[in-house]
Formats: sequence, C-alpha cells, structure tokens
Amino acid sequence: MIGKMELATGIFLLTYALIVAEKLPRTAVALAGGLAMILLGLETQEQGLHHVDFNTLGLLIGMMIIVGIIRKTGVFEYLALTSVRLAKGRPLALLVYLSLLTAGASAFLDNVTTVLLVAPVTFTLCREMGISPIPFLISEIIASNVGGTATLIGDPPNIMIGSAVKELSFLDFMLHLGPVAIIVMAVTLPILVLIYRRQLVIDEETRQRLLQLDPARELKKGPLLYQSLGVLALTILGFFLHQVFHIESATIAMGGAVLLLLLSRIDLEEAFHTVEWGTIFFFVGLFALVGGLVETGVISRLAQWTLTVTSGDTELAAGLILWVAAIASAFVDNIPFVATMIPLIKEVGLTGGIANLEPLWWSLALGACLGGNGTLVGASANVIVAGMAESQGKPIGFLRFMLVAFPLMLLSIVISHIYITWRYF
Repeated sequence: MIGKMELATGIFLLTYALIVAEKLPRTAVALAGGLAMILLGLETQEQGLHHVDFNTLGLLIGMMIIVGIIRKTGVFEYLALTSVRLAKGRPLALLVYLSLLTAGASAFLDNVTTVLLVAPVTFTLCREMGISPIPFLISEIIASNVGGTATLIGDPPNIMIGSAVKELSFLDFMLHLGPVAIIVMAVTLPILVLIYRRQLVIDEETRQRLLQLDPARELKKGPLLYQSLGVLALTILGFFLHQVFHIESATIAMGGAVLLLLLSRIDLEEAFHTVEWGTIFFFVGLFALVGGLVETGVISRLAQWTLTVTSGDTELAAGLILWVAAIASAFVDNIPFVATMIPLIKEVGLTGGIANLEPLWWSLALGACLGGNGTLVGASANVIVAGMAESQGKPIGFLRFMLVAFPLMLLSIVISHIYITWRYF
C-alpha cells in the first residue's frame, strides 16, 4: 500500500513533470497539484491555505499595482533609452549594466521588487532595439538571486534566518555573504556574456537611430509622474526600515499601492488589470503543492537526514546543508525548506555536539538563495519574470532557462563551498 509520503512525492513529481513539459498552462497544473494534495487527504484545506505565503502574495500584488500605474508615466521608456545611451547602443554592454543594476538593487530592496521594476524597462528596451528580451531576462533573474543573497533583506530565506537567529545583524549578513555574492556575480556575468554574445547584435543603422532618440520626450510630466515616483520612494524606504518598525513587506507594498490609488484616482478595474493574476494563482497552487510535502513529512525527513548523516562534524554538516538546500530550493519553494531547517539546526546546537552554528546558518542561506537559480520555479523572482514574459508573448521556457541557469547555479554552489571551507574551517 502506498504511504502518504510516497503519494505526496508522486503528486509533486507528476505536477513538476507537467510544468516542465509546458503542454498545459502552468498555473492550471500548479493549482491541480495543490488541489490533488487536499482531495487525497494529504493536507486539509485549512492546512493548504496555511502554507500559502500571503506576505509574498501581498508584496507581489502591491508592487504590481504600483508598477502598473508608473508605466503610464513613461518612466520605463525614459530609463530604457537612457540605458541605451549609457551603453552606446551596444546590447551586450546593456546586458552587463542591467544585470549589475539588478544584482545591486536586489541586495538593498529585495529581488522580487527589483525584477518588477527592471523587467518593464527590459521589454521596452528590447522592443526599441528589435531583439529578443529572453537573454536579458534570464541574466536578470540570475543576478537578482545572486544579489539578494548578499543581505538580510535581499531574499526571503535570509529574512527568515535573521528573524530566527537574533544574534545575526544586517551587517553580519553583508560581511559574511556579501563577499561570496560578489565573487559569484563576477564569475557568472562573463559566462552569460559568452553565451549570448552572438544573439545580442544589432546593425549600425538601428544603433544610431536609438542614440538619436531623446529619453526626456518619453516622460509624461504631470501630477501622476510626481505622485508615482514619490510613492515608490516611500515604499522603497519602507522596505529598508521594515524590520525597525516590525512591519511586513506585504503591508508596505499594499500601503504604497493604496496610497497611489487614492492620490491618482485611477479606476480600480484599470489598476487591477495590471496585476499578473496568472502568476499570483501559480504561487497559490505551488504553495499548496509544497504544503502537501510539508504535512506528510517529506521535507522534514529530508532535513533530518541532512543533519543526522553528518554525526556532529561541523564542516561536513555545513557542506551537506549547502548542497541539499541548493538542490531542494531549485525544485521546491525555498521558504518551507528553510522553515523546516531552522529548528533542526537549532536542535543540533543543543543536542548534536556542534557548538558554533554560524557556518551552518551561512550555508543554509547560500544554498537556499543561490539554489533558486536552478529552475524557473526555484525562486519568486523567477516566477514573476516568467509570468511577465508570457504576458508579453515572449515565454522563456522551462528547459531553455534550466539549460543556462542550472549549470551556473551548480558553479555558484561550488564557489560557495570553497568559500565556506576557506573562511570557517
């Protein structure tokens, strides 16, 4: 007789295979997978809803509304043409600039907010240049996850670890994770340039035409421009200070969206039309699907195995946590995995004979954040960009992303392993 753990794993693998195959709408597949977990008694409806991360959904919806309203002001067109001028109309140089911008912004905002702001600029830019946005989008996804690794607020796993381990400050995260994130980015970006060098070519006539366009003419100056930029600035400030005031990022994003709706008096139907509802419900299905793995003990069993197999050896434990977290986070959402690992690492500190847990926390953060680059559903930022690309009629493709990103993810984990061994052991 099939046990609950085996059944939950089977449903997860089948759902994943259908998402990878891309023969059916991925949102419908994810919702069907989550629903199957409930209908087969692997989790109750209440448990399924409990596993839906409404902080992530609130952050996404709030920022999508803000970005949708800002789009009306021409700011994204202005930024795209300004970027073209800075890069002297060379697409490869643009890929480097936008990737570095994405990585830097992801460290000090968060990677989801960053891609919501950078992706619209990318679509406009590529439309003007007459080239595919896919190389830019894949590079930005990878950069957002690498950049988000560097700080306490850059990626949800880091926020969770920082909340659970009070001794680790914002500065600690920057000092311990910042250097390796910079190294990973420095290695990854030249490889991306090498991969896409032949795809990102435009003729001299197009380049000169773009350089002659005036970015300032794209701005629709008026009350909406100043209202939008003011609210965006306040929202970003809120993200910086959210831990000081103990306010969740979803509350800040939704607060910014509501304030902008009140100031701009834009029709609600029009504002809600800018939200990528397919992406939102894809997340709902994915959270409920992974919830079945949590409730049946699959993720807990994986986490316990990771820690018990090391037998109190700190260096072995750090290495194993890094690799298991990376592979797991590439294929399931990293939030429930990190939530399961946190109490287990604490328990190891109490009963497992490991006095210094700090290397384990950094290993977990690096594995969970960088592992998100493995597949198109590995991190929230990936799903967001994939949804936006699909709505623009430029789908990225699960396998197309994985062929580039998974090897780069493995390389980043090798670099992280060397870094952890060198720095702490």
